[in-house]
Amino acid sequence: MKRLLKLCLATFAAAAALAVTAAAPAAAMSRIKDLAAVEGVRQNQLVGYGLVVGLNGTGDTLNNIPFTKQSLQAMLERLGVNTRGATLRTANIAAVMVTANLPAFGTQGTRIDVTVSALGDAKSLQGGTLLVTPLMGADGEVYAVAQGSLAIAGFSAEGDAAKVTRGVPTVGRIANGGVIEREIEFKLQNQRQLRLALRNPDLTTARRIAAAINDFIGTETAEPLDPASIAIQVPARYQGNMIRLLTEIEQLQIEPDTGARIVIDERSGIIVMGKDVRVSTVAIAQGNLTVTISEQPQVSQPAPLSRGQTTVVPRTGVKVDTGEGNKLAIVKDSVTLKDLVDGLNALGIGPRDMIAILQAVKSAGALQADIEVM
Repeated sequence: MKRLLKLCLATFAAAAALAVTAAAPAAAMSRIKDLAAVEGVRQNQLVGYGLVVGLNGTGDTLNNIPFTKQSLQAMLERLGVNTRGATLRTANIAAVMVTANLPAFGTQGTRIDVTVSALGDAKSLQGGTLLVTPLMGADGEVYAVAQGSLAIAGFSAEGDAAKVTRGVPTVGRIANGGVIEREIEFKLQNQRQLRLALRNPDLTTARRIAAAINDFIGTETAEPLDPASIAIQVPARYQGNMIRLLTEIEQLQIEPDTGARIVIDERSGIIVMGKDVRVSTVAIAQGNLTVTISEQPQVSQPAPLSRGQTTVVPRTGVKVDTGEGNKLAIVKDSVTLKDLVDGLNALGIGPRDMIAILQAVKSAGALQADIEVM
């Protein structure tokens, strides 16, 4: 009986431990690949000025946009056509700015997407073709060349008394419209030290990433330099094989740490709260004085065959709401995010009033979080 009792107790304890383990919430783990980027492996922005032709009368007005006229004359002169002193009245051409992103390790001949945006008073770029446009980097060097037919997501149609516009017809995109002509030199394989840049700088997250890398490699090779960067000394066995090292490091998973923060966009009334937001014991009351005035004038007609006149009699209705039904609510100490939201919603307030309440609670020193107003 004693052995049976001990066996039952042991089985019950194991089952209870298993149940507790299953009920415990799993930590939100993220890959290092999603938390940090390798310094040097980045895109570069390109920009260029060009002309779009073939528009159906929706291009720039040459008399109002002088740079379009000058560009058109310069292009025709390069092609052997002299238009100096001539009157140009075409509306089928538009000056545009062309932008693109040069990907990391982009090789010569690789195609990239480009975005074309009207620079003058063109009404639409639909049906247009971009002429050869050099794309330059921040150093003034040409790294790509763009050309091709535009794809427009929006459209515009108008008549004598009405106009309909959907989307943005003055911005288009050319898929694979750019060709890389020059590469950016970056010898990744020859690096002896790497640096990881955190997308959301945080001291605790940087330390956890360094510890995960050191545990994986087995030596102290990673060290956080600041909340935004981690230095990695490349081990001897990975010399000349940097791709293998990076692919193994970026798959490691850690739990990132975030500070208590509330982000507020007053223009749209959007409020985003982090999970670590805490509030000390505080009482909140919200009430508004609302005055509604409505005008309902009535027409007074004279009796038949009388000498009276038809008059308009004003009727004004005034309604005052002092918010007397709103009560004082108490938010207890160290409540969770869910309790805080439920408590504020219990007051029956909207997002606009909630923004003012959060700022007032912060001013009272009862909100343990940073408020960022966009």
